[in-house]
Amino acid sequence: MNLQQVKQRFGIIGNSAILNHALKTAIQIAPTDLTVLIQGASGVGKESFSKIIHQLSARKHAKFIAINCGALPESTLYSELFGHTKNAFTGATTERKGYFETVSGGTIFLDEIGEMPMRLQQYLLRVLEQGEFVKMGSNKVEKTDVRIIAATNVNLVENVQKGKFREDLYYRLNTEPIKVPPLKERPEDISILFRKFAADFAERYRTTPVRLDERAQLLLENYSWPGNIRELKNLAQQVSA
Repeated sequence: MNLQQVKQRFGIIGNSAILNHALKTAIQIAPTDLTVLIQGASGVGKESFSKIIHQLSARKHAKFIAINCGALPESTLYSELFGHTKNAFTGATTERKGYFETVSGGTIFLDEIGEMPMRLQQYLLRVLEQGEFVKMGSNKVEKTDVRIIAATNVNLVENVQKGKFREDLYYRLNTEPIKVPPLKERPEDISILFRKFAADFAERYRTTPVRLDERAQLLLENYSWPGNIRELKNLAQQVSA
């Protein structure tokens, strides 16, 4: 599948060189089983890249699960990933299978990997190096075959230096890094994206699509877009409304 076909299939909009480079990297490494680290600011579309890699891999017919490492307490995240036995903690009335068991053969996307607690980082490293995990409340070592795609919007090297992220895990995850560019670095794509979002809104509400004049386009191209594509989509909807 070539670059244009991937863009059409996954709804990727834009023609900037840095976006194309990131996409080409994703396409090239998808058929391998390498661990991937996707780096980029919030709102740039990192999860879309994880889905591209999964769907273009040999695991495409198996499960794909996305989990936000920064959205759950440590014990809940452990249970979600590794599972727990009955009575492993107060309220654990039944055994629960974690994603490393239920998604074996597929792909797990770990978003905001930089927020993962240090204790869990150690267990994740064991999965990556040996394909092994232990459920909460158990001593039994179990096997798994998952591909890990991780994403972060923070500088993991700085977190390693601060003692917030394991150095060995960082190098294990960073086998194949992909940097998804922020919107401010691809100004040539802004008007194309705005046009798409405005057209979607118009189709949904049966109105005429809003168009940018030259001055408006210049304003958008020179704005810093801290919220990236998510912010641009929101703006397009507000203006359309």
